[in-house]
Amino acid sequence: MSPSLPLVSTAERRHRLGRRHRLAPSTRVATAAQAADAVVALHATDAATLFLSIRARLSAGGPEAIEQALYEDVGLVRLLSMRNTLFAVSRDLAPHVDSSTARAIAVKERRTLLKHLDEDGQGLDAAWLAQAESAALEALDRSGPCTGSQLSAAVPALRRKITIGRGKKYETQTGVATRVIRLLAADGRIRRDRPRGSWTSSQFRWVHTEPWPAVPPAEARAEIARRWLHAYGPATETDLRWWTGWTLTDVRKALAAVGPDQVRLDDGTTALVSPGDTTPEPAPEPWAALLPGLDPSGMGWADRGFHLDPAHRPALFDYAGNIGPTVWWNGEIVGGWAQRTDGQVVWRLLGSPGRAAEKAITAEADRLAAWVGGARITPRFRTPLERELVA
Repeated sequence: MSPSLPLVSTAERRHRLGRRHRLAPSTRVATAAQAADAVVALHATDAATLFLSIRARLSAGGPEAIEQALYEDVGLVRLLSMRNTLFAVSRDLAPHVDSSTARAIAVKERRTLLKHLDEDGQGLDAAWLAQAESAALEALDRSGPCTGSQLSAAVPALRRKITIGRGKKYETQTGVATRVIRLLAADGRIRRDRPRGSWTSSQFRWVHTEPWPAVPPAEARAEIARRWLHAYGPATETDLRWWTGWTLTDVRKALAAVGPDQVRLDDGTTALVSPGDTTPEPAPEPWAALLPGLDPSGMGWADRGFHLDPAHRPALFDYAGNIGPTVWWNGEIVGGWAQRTDGQVVWRLLGSPGRAAEKAITAEADRLAAWVGGARITPRFRTPLERELVA
């Protein structure tokens, strides 16, 4: 490592996180799409996570503003993409996410379903699947937004059941509706519309839509890498590979197309930043944040040591490596939070950040409780500290 490389200290990495992830109050944004762009993509596996991640970055507006972006303006869309996980991205970025990542997932999903159909032995094949998909799209055109159950009621083919793993220990019978709907969504031919119930519900209706315009995959991956480096740099090749789920070859080609600069970190290792992005980042004003489980600020790197004490990891992550609701102070995770059944937002510090931090965290917890209102939040992936706080 060359000592002449620019140094980006841990403190400066936290400054960058506060500013670029739009968590410091003075950097908050006006729209949901801007909040997503700030971190490239927002986790959307858990419906509440998406709304709460945007809330933490919005300067104003309640859940209805996010619903408007998702279901009326469609400035924010959900795609099965990085790491085979559901993310929400801005409409402008969606074609790049689709070409860089989602297309390959859709191909694999189709291959897997066709294999299950063939092994089931009922004579269901690619032609049958194409007919079932066409019937589903026609039903959506006739009826408008439908839940999976409503779509199955309208399309007899979707009520078929198949046996997976016939004759094996894991043999199970399952309906094809969920799998066909998942495939149509992966192909970009349907998208999630307003759910039944509140903004915390994951029982979505579906609408017919047009696939995203094609972007050359290499060009799309370079654009994702460029945006990711700006939001998450300094970071490593390993971090980008973990975040995207791409092959190492694709990661290296994307980075080569971007041409990042190298910097030194406090621990003596090197990392990458966007070209020319080596000037010191001014510290934002002191800030506190209560972020939901799976928020990108906690999940954006394979190595999160610069903002998380490893000793706190067991309390804040589940067994599969999913981060739970976290409390932040000036770019560092200092605790966790939860919402009790009576609506109260409670939190616990895992260190001693000081009285100013506690005052700011209390104010942010009050802001969160007011924003959530009568809704109740239970993370899909529950962690030890969240469970303790609820109990």
